[in-house]
Amino acid sequence: MTRRVGLVALGRSTFDLEVAGATATAVRAALAAVPDLEVFDTGGLAVETPDVETAGAVLGAAAAGDGLDAVVVLQATFTDSTLPAAAVAALPVDLPIVLWGAPEPRTGGRLTMNALCGINLAAYRLRADDRDVRALYLDPTAPDAAQRLADALTAPAPRPTPPALPEPTAEDRVRADAVRARLASMTVGRVGHHPDGFDPCGAGEADLATLGTTLEHVELDAMFDRARAAGEDELVPLRAIVAQRGADAVDAGGVDATLRLHVALRGLVEDRGWSAVATRCWPECFMEMDAAACAAQGMLAEAGTPATCEADVLGAVTAVALEAASGRRAFVADLVDAAADGTVAFWHCGQAAPDLAHPDEPVASTVHPNRRRPLLHEFRLRPGRITMARIGHTHGGLRLAIGGGEILDAPRPFTGTAAVVRPDTPADALVGTVLAEGLDHHYGLVHGDVRGVMVALARALDIPVVAL
Repeated sequence: MTRRVGLVALGRSTFDLEVAGATATAVRAALAAVPDLEVFDTGGLAVETPDVETAGAVLGAAAAGDGLDAVVVLQATFTDSTLPAAAVAALPVDLPIVLWGAPEPRTGGRLTMNALCGINLAAYRLRADDRDVRALYLDPTAPDAAQRLADALTAPAPRPTPPALPEPTAEDRVRADAVRARLASMTVGRVGHHPDGFDPCGAGEADLATLGTTLEHVELDAMFDRARAAGEDELVPLRAIVAQRGADAVDAGGVDATLRLHVALRGLVEDRGWSAVATRCWPECFMEMDAAACAAQGMLAEAGTPATCEADVLGAVTAVALEAASGRRAFVADLVDAAADGTVAFWHCGQAAPDLAHPDEPVASTVHPNRRRPLLHEFRLRPGRITMARIGHTHGGLRLAIGGGEILDAPRPFTGTAAVVRPDTPADALVGTVLAEGLDHHYGLVHGDVRGVMVALARALDIPVVAL
């Protein structure tokens, strides 16, 4: 029996569209290799929103006409969730949607596609819309690509068996009480609103009420006004710090603009008594200051105030919880890769606290991989046992995703701040859980094993736990 399947390929111009085009070609070849499959291809690579909306309307008409049995949404590069949502908006809610992203080599250079983070965001949004979402994180040239695609089109993959989590000890419960008290006594600042399509970052005040945490919002202009007003006496000591990290090798004007953003964020934190801050870092920081906010936030985290990008409030809350549980610094990052060797890669542009760096490798300075503006810190995280966690938002309220692993003494996988991690569970099972559950796209990492503390915290808050 012949099945009729739609295809739309998505990309974003700030990533490598040449690689994306090659990926799309390979996916089309994999579709062609599936027996008894008629492919309704919207063609090309849709990058701009109007093009995606047009492709979505074409798919909707096909579904309403001769019918479609499923639709494959290829994220040939990272996109936020607005593009996959637009691609399927005209389709019946019960029509199976296969999200496909392809791995990329860990070259130590630019993250050219970041497709896993893209399908992570898409899965979060589309599952919240009660769609039948299936996901493939798979090289389309792999020998079994056609078979795995056929399997995904036929039925949802079975959910991975959740790993066992430690039963909290009496000491864990005491520490969890201290973490809960910390969250209930703090104010988290939000500077600007989260970008469209970054739905996990948009935690509402009702979510924070479960924790007892206060949210205070200021507009981006409050940060930019402070940044422009920063005095030379505030900038001089900061220049000395970043000079030791190689900042003299990048554009001085952009470096100073990043330092001004740091002064502004630090001032907001001090004046308003914030325990953490979540900032809408792009595109406005590039547009208004011609600079990246990455190092500005990393230096704030290094000084003791967790700082997250994309205005991710619950990411900042997760960092506070992990730091209170462990007494160590946390890093909030994207899950960007899972490899055949059983490892995963966590990454963000360059905003991890520099004191998390590997002791044998100096912290370097660089520019943003896509926008090409300073200032980012670049390093791999020091090796050791870690806890991975996310206090996240779902349509039913809060939930905690929790797991463990080991940061390996491995080369930095991509430019920016990153870690190669061997999780306690198989890498493909971890990714399968993330996509099947539609988890948030940012994950907190902290050195040490505090899984028992975090499980005890979730029980005290009466929120569900997802084991990674």
